[in-house]
Amino acid sequence: MRRLYQLFLTLLTLFLTIAAISVITITSTYFYLEPKLPEIDVLKDVQLQVPLRVYSTDNKLLAEFGEMKREPVEYQEIPETLIQAVISAEDESFFSHPGVDYKGILRAVINLIKTGKKGQGGSTITMQVARNFFLTRDKTYIRKINEIFLSLKIERELSKEEIMALYMNKIYLGHRSYGIAAASKVYYGKSLDELSLEQYAMIAGLPKAPSKYNPVTNPQRATIRRNYVLSRMHQLNYISKEQYKEAIKTVDDAEIHSANIEVEAPYIAEMVRAQMVSKYGDDAYTTGYNVYTTVSEKMQTAANQALRSALMSYEHRHGYKGVLHHFELTDNTPILEQVELLSDFKPVGHLKPALVTAILEQPADSTTDSEKNKKNENNQYAQLLLKDGSTSALHWKHIKWARKYINDRRMGPKLKKIEEVLTKGDVIYVEQLKNNEFVLAQLPEASAALVSLNPQNGAINALIGGFDYYESKFNRVVQAKRQPGSNFKPFIYSAALNKGYTTATLINDAPVVFKDSYLEGFWRPDNYSGKFFGPTRLRKGLIKSRNLVSIRILRDIGINYAVDYVKCFGFMESELPKNLSLALGSATLTPMQIAQGYAILANGGYDIKPWFIERIENPHSEVIFEQQHTSVCSKDYPEESCPEDESLHAPRVAAEDNVFLMTTIMRDVIRFGTGRKALKLGRKDLAGKTGTTNDQLDAWFSGFNRQVMATAWVGFDTPRSLGRLEFGGTASLPMWMDFMKVALKDVPEQELTPPENIITVKIDSETGLLATGNSPKTQYEFFIEGTEPQRSGSTSTAVSDSNNEAANEELF
Repeated sequence: MRRLYQLFLTLLTLFLTIAAISVITITSTYFYLEPKLPEIDVLKDVQLQVPLRVYSTDNKLLAEFGEMKREPVEYQEIPETLIQAVISAEDESFFSHPGVDYKGILRAVINLIKTGKKGQGGSTITMQVARNFFLTRDKTYIRKINEIFLSLKIERELSKEEIMALYMNKIYLGHRSYGIAAASKVYYGKSLDELSLEQYAMIAGLPKAPSKYNPVTNPQRATIRRNYVLSRMHQLNYISKEQYKEAIKTVDDAEIHSANIEVEAPYIAEMVRAQMVSKYGDDAYTTGYNVYTTVSEKMQTAANQALRSALMSYEHRHGYKGVLHHFELTDNTPILEQVELLSDFKPVGHLKPALVTAILEQPADSTTDSEKNKKNENNQYAQLLLKDGSTSALHWKHIKWARKYINDRRMGPKLKKIEEVLTKGDVIYVEQLKNNEFVLAQLPEASAALVSLNPQNGAINALIGGFDYYESKFNRVVQAKRQPGSNFKPFIYSAALNKGYTTATLINDAPVVFKDSYLEGFWRPDNYSGKFFGPTRLRKGLIKSRNLVSIRILRDIGINYAVDYVKCFGFMESELPKNLSLALGSATLTPMQIAQGYAILANGGYDIKPWFIERIENPHSEVIFEQQHTSVCSKDYPEESCPEDESLHAPRVAAEDNVFLMTTIMRDVIRFGTGRKALKLGRKDLAGKTGTTNDQLDAWFSGFNRQVMATAWVGFDTPRSLGRLEFGGTASLPMWMDFMKVALKDVPEQELTPPENIITVKIDSETGLLATGNSPKTQYEFFIEGTEPQRSGSTSTAVSDSNNEAANEELF
């Protein structure tokens, strides 16, 4: 008995000694490590890495930049079912333990003693928060001890709800998604409150191993893990037996969803990204900035559609260059194998790849047959297979345009049957119309650009710099320097008015020759038609875009004077050639520069600068930057839109009467001149000008009313002729019209009110002098008071090169 008592005392002493040593060791370790533990306060104001997001002015998502996809949420925004699923999968006693699972740690210690290997064990949600925010993932003893002490410290200073929110927002859940809200969007394309029970369970199962249990890359393992989470939820009485049975039977439908881009505007989004990186460096990608632009969803969508429609129309006018590829198909080729053939062909712009699986003929229909015979059409159609496995028909009426392309000026003969273009096994591009019919299409080789500004303040309404940003990131609106041709003429005419010309001044439209030292020869400019029309009033010269009239005007007012004057429209002197070719638009300018100049004409002559960022907000929705822009304060715009700060009132740079006269001339360009197609818009307040450069290298149209202006351009990136008859009014004006039709919908027309010093006088249409009873043709004309004609007559002197003096002058 005595021996047993002594053994008991020995064991008790040993136990107490070990316990004392353990307490001393733990206490010493704690006091040694505690000062080195990070401050928990940083978790209360933690800055999670959140991508840069770009929005339209009406809060529609344009783009998202950054490697990490994350959408932080508050605890109260997390669905209770998801919290229960996470607790069931990761830490069932989360709301009751002090931050450490001692039983789990003991299991890990016993496992170490038995196997000699370190393993996982006892890692609570709080410990995962400690590790994810402060520590490495190395499996070392010191790291584990730090994790335990840090978890206890976190639990003392933060509430359970704060800890859970940190965990839910920080964890990596695969496919660049960080946090539960991002995972919900990435895998299911839904917000958290839209998910089902089984989807909550799937997400809750991911933290353990995001790759191994990924529902997209490992759906079978992911389903096993999901069902385990559901069984744990049932065991913990979070869901009923019926809910459990129903949930595990559900087939998961996870797939990768990209950011829910609501408005396609990659060119403007890239401009924002570049500016944000310039301003904030690489932090722009991770700080969670939200940038709100001036771009309107309605106008941007209209611009996208208008540009693509213009390029598709151009392709139709020049012929089909051929199919993308051809596969040999048999009647026995399985449908899945046919779909797989399209895997290497990606959509571009709005065009979709499709496989021609058969050439068929529609059953005869007496009514439609008789109508088609009258039009020499047939009943053929091509059966199509799309990448998503769906099928559709490509009818003859949407194929017959595809005459063979020979060059930019020639096409092959008209088609008579589909087999002349397509055959079974061909891979082609198709364009889907609003009525869901498909049209045979091809990638356009020509390029285009469209930009729209708000004339009152310079805000960019819409911008598209090419057919498809992901095919070509070259932003032609701001990077393509091209000759504007006649699109530049209004600025030369405005300079002439500023120097004393009137809209009725006669200019001689007659041949002229200039010595050209650059070409070591002579320059003989002419009109596109090759015809000359003699004395021409200034107004008519611009309406008809007469080249020789423009050249004589520039020669008369002086090149230096003109260059100095047009700077008021935002053009830089260094970019303007100081020779007479300037009258024909030989400067190389971007569409944005042209748009700025036209916006100044549109707003009545006030200096505005293009801009596109309205404001920048931090992740807490606090405004950290707001654009300070100038605005026009005049009778043409609402008084409330005028800034109180007078320093933000746009300064006048062109005389009101001058701009009024120019606007009336450019309205006549649409009424009577090269822009007549725009009359189809049914508005009387539109003004504009076409532009075409030599050999049809570039086609332009710029136009406006007081509320909206837009510039459209079409051309090849490597300049070459667009082809015969491809003018500004053919290639670019339809694009501008399609855009303005949408942009000005429900916008009331605004009357053009003459300034007080503008008078109206009846003149002789031929001489520009006061009309008489003998004048064969008369009209009313606007004049700045004091510049109106003072006499009548049947003849008048025109601005000309008397005795052809210019032929002896070296002007280039």
